[in-house]
Amino acid sequence: MDRRAFLRLSAGTLTAAVLGPRRLHAATVGGEALYASCVKLPNDSYAVAIMSESGAIQFLRPLPDRGHDVAFDPVSRRCVAFARRPGTFAVVVDLDGRTEPVVLSAAPGRHFYGHGVFTADGSILYATENDFEAAGGVVGIYDAKADFRRIGEFSTGGVGPHELVWLPDGRTLAVANGGLDTHPDFGRVALNSAEMQPSLSLLEAESGRLLATETLDRDLAALSIRHLAVDAAGAVWFGCQYEGDPMDLPPLAGRLVPGRRAELFSLPDELQAGARNYVGSVAASADGELVAFSAPRGGIVFAFEARSARFAGKVEFNDGCGIAPAPVRGPSLLATSGTGRIATVERSSGLAITPVGRDDLAFDNHLNLLA
Repeated sequence: MDRRAFLRLSAGTLTAAVLGPRRLHAATVGGEALYASCVKLPNDSYAVAIMSESGAIQFLRPLPDRGHDVAFDPVSRRCVAFARRPGTFAVVVDLDGRTEPVVLSAAPGRHFYGHGVFTADGSILYATENDFEAAGGVVGIYDAKADFRRIGEFSTGGVGPHELVWLPDGRTLAVANGGLDTHPDFGRVALNSAEMQPSLSLLEAESGRLLATETLDRDLAALSIRHLAVDAAGAVWFGCQYEGDPMDLPPLAGRLVPGRRAELFSLPDELQAGARNYVGSVAASADGELVAFSAPRGGIVFAFEARSARFAGKVEFNDGCGIAPAPVRGPSLLATSGTGRIATVERSSGLAITPVGRDDLAFDNHLNLLA
C-alpha cells in the first residue's frame, strides 16, 4: 500500500478509535495554547499529535513510521511532520481538517534529517536533508503554495545538517551540521565517525549563500551539534551529542553570537556526568531569557540564563526530551517525555518542575508551540 493510501484509510479510523470524532481547532482551544509532537501509540504505530498545554490530545494523524520534529505555518495553519533520520517521508497536516494528510517523499538521493521551518508568509518550507551520494548537507526548498513541490536546494556548508532556525532578521538561517553522514540503506549507522567535523552555519535563505561557518576545535570533532534555539538578544544556542569515548565529559551546550566565536558551557562538575553526553532538544522561553536543554538519557532538564550564560539549575524528568516555550511571557517552558508525562519547567530559585498531565502516548524528541 502506498503512503497516500495508507493515510487516507487510517486517518479517520485512528482518530475515531483513540479520541472520538474529529473536531476543528484554532491555534488555541478553550483558551489554551496548542502544541504539536510526534508520538508513538500504544499499538506501536506512529502519529503526529496536536494537544493543549494541559496535555489534552485534540487529534492525532498517523505517520508511516517514526517521526521526529514538526514545522508549523500559522498562515495556512498546516504542520509538516518529518521522518526521523534517515527517513524519506514528511506528512502535511491541516489543523482545520479541510484536507486529508498528504505524504511528501524526499527527492532521489536525499533523505530528511527530521527538521524544517516555514518562511514568515508560509510560502516556502526549508528542510535539512542529506545528499547521501556526495555525503554533503543540503537545505531542500519546497513551494508550500504549489503542493510542496521541491524547487531547489542549497548546501549547508557541512555534513549531517540537523535542526535549522531563523535568526531575528527573518532572512538568515542557522543550521546545525552534526557532522554525521548516514544513508537510508544503513539506517542510523554513522558512516564517517572518524572524519567528523561538526559546525554551525549561517545562511542567507533567499540565495543560499553561506555567510559564516563556526567549526569546533579538532579535539571536539566528536561533539555533534544537533539542536538550536534563539534567545532574546538573537544569539543562537546549541546542544550537542558526543560520539566519542563515553568516559569523556565535554561541554554539551554552546552559544553563538553572530560576529563572534562560539562559546561552550559545561555543567557544574557534580552534574556533568548526569547528562550522559547527550542533549535531545533545546528551547528558549517565550521571553527569550531562559534557555533549556533536555538530556533524556540522563533523565534531566537543565538551563542557562540567556544574557549572562549563568547556569540556572536542573530538574529530574525521566526520559524527558521535548521542550518548548510556555505560552506565557516568562521564564517557563513545557516539557514532554517518552513515558507520556507532560510538565512545566520554571525558573524560581533554581529550576522547578510541575506535572501537568500524562497520557498513554510516548512523546518523541521534540515539542512545538503552534504560534
